[in-house]
Amino acid sequence: MRWRAAISAGLCVMGLIVTGCQRPSEGVYFELSGRIFVFNYRVATANYLVTLRRVAAIPKESRARAEFEDPQGGPAFFTEEKVLDVDDVLTLASPFVHCVRKDRPYRVAITLRGASGEVLQVIETTVTSDVDQSVIPAAPLVVGPAYTPNPDMFKADGSTDFSGRTGCPATP
Repeated sequence: MRWRAAISAGLCVMGLIVTGCQRPSEGVYFELSGRIFVFNYRVATANYLVTLRRVAAIPKESRARAEFEDPQGGPAFFTEEKVLDVDDVLTLASPFVHCVRKDRPYRVAITLRGASGEVLQVIETTVTSDVDQSVIPAAPLVVGPAYTPNPDMFKADGSTDFSGRTGCPATP
């Protein structure tokens, strides 16, 4: 009776090992590992940051093109990066954006292409912020390499102006 239990347990362990060692699906080179809006209040900027984790070897000279929805409602922003076969993580950042709204999902589409332009993989996702971009001042708090207080924000009379950017589209 015990030998049956031992064999059964051994088969279960072997099954777990074999399924854990399987290669990812054909055509899957990267998987989404992170997505966030980065707000830098010190220099008054915000942008998307998406990270992908490599799960399979990718052909040499491949490229990743990311399309980021414009929170202001304009045409999408694009970035393109070379994909190096030595990198285990691919980080894609958008240009600076404005008018990010809390709890609203923004579309991101990433297309991986081979050296001859063929599509290797498409990843679509959304990025949602847990804060409004109103946390960003209208202008940088500091200027220059020495982090000098910005005179437009910190007035000579001692007053300050931290008001955020205006002119964002109304929330639907």
